[in-house]
Amino acid sequence: MLKIGLTGGIGSGKSAVAEAFARRGVQVVDADHISRSLTGPGQPGVAALEKALGSDILDAKGHLDRPALRRRIFADAALRQRVETVLHPLIMAALGRELAAAGSPYTIATVPLLTEVPAIQGLVDRILVVDSPEELQISRLMSRDGGTPEEARAILAAQASRDARLAIADDILLNAGDLAGLDAAVGRLHGFYREVAAQGDLQRPGLRLP
Repeated sequence: MLKIGLTGGIGSGKSAVAEAFARRGVQVVDADHISRSLTGPGQPGVAALEKALGSDILDAKGHLDRPALRRRIFADAALRQRVETVLHPLIMAALGRELAAAGSPYTIATVPLLTEVPAIQGLVDRILVVDSPEELQISRLMSRDGGTPEEARAILAAQASRDARLAIADDILLNAGDLAGLDAAVGRLHGFYREVAAQGDLQRPGLRLP
């Protein structure tokens, strides 16, 4: 079974791309959903984080205080690395299990940190990067979450660079237009991936869309 790693910077539109694949009957495995599940009440990720970081990461009910932890790791690179060291092996193991259990001719694995965590790249056969100009990402972030341009740029700066993402891409989808155009591009990719899966040609030259 062909496994496609889908990634892109925040505000690039990777969620819309994943939804367009899902509408075509493609199974989508989401690393963010896995992470949230692993860090839900009573789950192993919470216990591992508490052991590594202490009980002050929990709220009054003993649940992971996600907003507080997010603020802390955004401001503290060393803390972010400790959290990633704890969670990434758990996420990788769960992602691998879900990919192995998938039943569609090819599967999409949405992994926002695919560029930053090379080990996860070994779980997929090809990498699709959803690319957007930085100013468009900033505009989408401000529209979605509010905040200032400076805050949006700081969020982008904390992620892998656009060049770094493009360097690992087998296929690139430029999302700089409307949703209809994006859906049409996903339709072309869908046909392409079905052919690659049927022929077993994992080294087929990549697509650059639109």
